[in-house]
Amino acid sequence: MIKAFQALALFCALTLSAPALAQDSTPEAPADEATQAAPAEMGPIQTLLQEHAADLAKPSRRTIQPVIDALAGSGLEGMQQVLQVWEAREMYQRESDGWFFKGEKGPDRTIILTDFDSGEALEPVPSGEVDNLKPNSGVRGLIASALVRFQLLDPNAARRQDALTAISRNPDASHLEPLAASIDEEPSPALKAQKQRLLTLLTISFGADEDARIAAIESVAGDLNVDTRATLNPLVATTLKAAEGEPTGNIARTLRPGSEELPRNAAYDMAAAAADLPARIEPSDRRNALQANIADGAVGGVPLAELNTIEARERAYAALVDAGTVAPAPTEAEIDAALARFTFYEEYAEPSPFVTESANAALRSIDTKVGLNTTLDLGLDALSLASIYFLAAIGLAITFGVMGVINMAHGEFIMMGAYTGYVVQQMIPNHTVSIIVAIPLAFAVTFAAGVAMERLVIRWLYNRPLETLLATFGISIALQQLAKNIFGTQARPLTAPGWLDGQWQINEIVGISMIRVAIFVLAIVFLLFFLFLMKKTRLGLETRAVTQNPRMAASMGINPGRVNMLTFGLGSGIAGIAGVAIGLYAKVTSELGADYIVQSFMTVVVGGVGNIWGTLLGAGMIGSLQKGIEWLNPSNTLAAQTYMIIFIIIFIQFRPRGIIALKGRAAGD
Repeated sequence: MIKAFQALALFCALTLSAPALAQDSTPEAPADEATQAAPAEMGPIQTLLQEHAADLAKPSRRTIQPVIDALAGSGLEGMQQVLQVWEAREMYQRESDGWFFKGEKGPDRTIILTDFDSGEALEPVPSGEVDNLKPNSGVRGLIASALVRFQLLDPNAARRQDALTAISRNPDASHLEPLAASIDEEPSPALKAQKQRLLTLLTISFGADEDARIAAIESVAGDLNVDTRATLNPLVATTLKAAEGEPTGNIARTLRPGSEELPRNAAYDMAAAAADLPARIEPSDRRNALQANIADGAVGGVPLAELNTIEARERAYAALVDAGTVAPAPTEAEIDAALARFTFYEEYAEPSPFVTESANAALRSIDTKVGLNTTLDLGLDALSLASIYFLAAIGLAITFGVMGVINMAHGEFIMMGAYTGYVVQQMIPNHTVSIIVAIPLAFAVTFAAGVAMERLVIRWLYNRPLETLLATFGISIALQQLAKNIFGTQARPLTAPGWLDGQWQINEIVGISMIRVAIFVLAIVFLLFFLFLMKKTRLGLETRAVTQNPRMAASMGINPGRVNMLTFGLGSGIAGIAGVAIGLYAKVTSELGADYIVQSFMTVVVGGVGNIWGTLLGAGMIGSLQKGIEWLNPSNTLAAQTYMIIFIIIFIQFRPRGIIALKGRAAGD
């Protein structure tokens, strides 16, 4: 019986253990896809990201800065890539376990995830199983600032330059240490100098050592760069405050209530806000309150007939305050007492008085240097304008100064030269070559036009200035209309060569356009050419002889008619070259010459007719005077020209023959 029982128990045990053995021998079922896609273990970068998972998933500009600092300062290799991925909005968080990955779009609406620690690309997952983290612009700006410390040591010079640009646009105390550490390893001399300068500016603003800040401030004293002044100005910024008794802190100055800097009412308002005193009421509001509470011929028990003094009105208003009818208001005596309790002062935002003293000294040095450079820049502008006037007037100095002919069509010869340059550029696309060709061609065209005008009109009108003026004025109008018929009324472009683009920038304040420099050089060339022509050539000798005594010159075998013709043609030709130069920066229209004819005549008359040095001095005086008046009144250039003409009229009263008087026919006329 017992043996049968044992056999039955063994059978049952074997029967029950068979499924378990079968189950143990069955291959394992596939794990969850998310578990299979996960790396074997969490790396250091992922561990750090998980510590700040909540802030990374929903970042806020106000709370994310500590998280960014923790990531950037972790020292983990690959953290730069993490920040770059986050800034580029390419970071994804897997919903199943909250892990963070770099992601990129895959086929069929899937996302290919890449582990930050191993760099391993995982199997694509459906886009619905991951969340794309998209920080807003404010958070991205903070991330970009944190990336700077990595970019400062980037092998790519362009990225290092971008990092310096980012620091200069958004400086922060956290940039000091990485910037200083990157200077010794910087291979580029230009970037190294830029880093050193930026480190100086950051030390001024955020340095912890006071002596280092003062040394940095002293090193930039006199620096004209805008960023230097932008760094120093916050150190000397002040806030107006009021305090009972003696103030404490870094005090810039104390103010007296009732002064221009601190009106009495404004001072009391500050005191009332600081000590919870009754608010001041404007006299008009007090008067309105008294009028609104007139009862039985009195206000607050004070008869209307007595309300003709300040004391009576204050007494009436006080009665209304006691009755609860109006809000309380201080009397004049109470205002004076309150102001006597308080000291009003301006306090520096910078707590260190030594730093603010150094900053003020540096800014004073900068202001002095700015003033000197502004004067230099104004002088260059005046010199540039004088060279333009000289170039426009040198031809007129020959025709009017030497020959005594009032040529009102001189401006139109300038216009003809500018249009000649325009036509040449239409045929020769190369701007440099076209200008080289246009200068002699403009001289030839206007020389021929001047000779034709002298032979056909001017020679019949010598010694008849009124008829000459009217005739040349009519020719001026005819030439303007002819230009309109040929070229239209639209301004035509006369493009300068590429090497004349931009300007010659001496420093942050002083600069002059390259076209103005070229015109100045051209004016010097023509000055030397004119001196050579008049002193070293036969034409110059004959011209001087005819100018001083035409009859004696004729008796010596000189043909005055031929000299006059060539002289008039020469003056017209020089005006044509001036037109090419002026057309490079001014609009080329039929009225181009009219804009310079008045200044040309003034230049010749003020300088002294018939004298090239007088013309030079006249151009310098008029250019300097006009620029000076424009600097004093920059909003009204027309007023500058008006004042200039008035000055010249007064000047001629004392110097009717100009700065340098000439003897001979011109002086006699």
